[in-house]
Amino acid sequence: MSELYSLSALELSNLISNGDIKAEELAKSYIKRIEKFDKDIKAWAFFDPNFILKKADECDNLKNIGRPTGSLHGLPIAIKDIFGTDEMPTECGTILRKKKYSKGDSTIVSLLKSSGAYVMGKTATTEFAYIDPSKTTNPHDYNRTPGGSSSGSAAAVASFMAPVAIGSQTNGSTIRPASYCGVLGYKPSYGLISRNGVLKQSNLLDHVGIFARTVNDLAFISQEIIKRDTEDKSTVSFASGNFLKIAQEDPPFDPRFIFFKTDMWKNLDKETTKVFEKFIKGLGSNVEVHNTPSYFKDIMRYHKIIHETDMAYSFSDYYKNSKNKLGKELVKAIERGLNYKSRDYVEAVENRDYFYKLFSEVFHDYHGILSPASNGVAPKGLNSTGSPEFSTYWTFLGMPSISLPLLSGLNNLPLGVQLIGEKFDDARLMRTANWLMKKNKNV
Repeated sequence: MSELYSLSALELSNLISNGDIKAEELAKSYIKRIEKFDKDIKAWAFFDPNFILKKADECDNLKNIGRPTGSLHGLPIAIKDIFGTDEMPTECGTILRKKKYSKGDSTIVSLLKSSGAYVMGKTATTEFAYIDPSKTTNPHDYNRTPGGSSSGSAAAVASFMAPVAIGSQTNGSTIRPASYCGVLGYKPSYGLISRNGVLKQSNLLDHVGIFARTVNDLAFISQEIIKRDTEDKSTVSFASGNFLKIAQEDPPFDPRFIFFKTDMWKNLDKETTKVFEKFIKGLGSNVEVHNTPSYFKDIMRYHKIIHETDMAYSFSDYYKNSKNKLGKELVKAIERGLNYKSRDYVEAVENRDYFYKLFSEVFHDYHGILSPASNGVAPKGLNSTGSPEFSTYWTFLGMPSISLPLLSGLNNLPLGVQLIGEKFDDARLMRTANWLMKKNKNV
């Protein structure tokens, strides 16, 4: 058998369920891996080996006495340090919350626990999940950024220190680090996964994200946490029980894609441009290349207005009482947010749904949209987390997207392809993602 830490979440779950391994064995495998690599990668904000062993032992005892177990029984899951957890601190990447605990578990943590999983630790985040960097490095090159703000979650999965990890995205905080670190990152349709108990930046833009090493793992975890939550009024009723089954199916015919270069295409370096052009060519008649619609030019501005205005509100107490302890970029964003006019905010919010209605017609002819997940490989240096610009459109519109580790760029570093789908068609998006992963072996 391969080393346990290298197996997928689905494989591990099956091994535990069948009695082939114990949860304690799995926990020890990850502890050994973390002790070896985290001193350089620094993916964890909180990790206690004794805690993970205790939780694994509890899982094994439940199974031994014949108690009912959930589909994720015995599976350790890494959680970004902005999600409330009652058994460990939630520090949100800031000294202002050092050793502070949240008021109980966030909804998503509760759902994971009720399915039999346990929180193996909290992963590092940028300060208040914005852009002032965390301590985490890129597993492929410790001198490069892992991306932000879900830096620790992406790095933990990429370095096999966790089978899956939960993150978040308000702009590009799942898609970009997944691209930089060479793993899969999934941002669901807005309204599918509850944000209750999670640090709030923007009610209109915040999404939960998931990191994994296979599409099937994304589907496996998603079907346990997609649920309407009365504590998060954005959530919708949605039947998610067949996510994994659909993701594993072959499409009835080859999908057709539209590749949007977007206005940011000019920001790609030569090597990245060359790699993507080769990828597009390899898909042949399955893809058509287009420029984005003219009204998309306003989305960057609208996203920024909503994002920064909402942050000015969400972080107002921290700004008033501890401005000098906040990162420079966060302070600048809050101060811009305080200066937007109300009519600009209302215009941005109203155009969010209007633009999606106009744009959704593209799915009459295509099964998915393709674009870069980032504007290149992970940049050198740890003072910046890179640009989220290739995610902004799709976050603003609330559309589901997945970063797929299909390509390599400069210095053979990972380079993600972003697949975007129709709202609330997330299961078929995963099926299409699986098709692309298989197809790429021949591209």
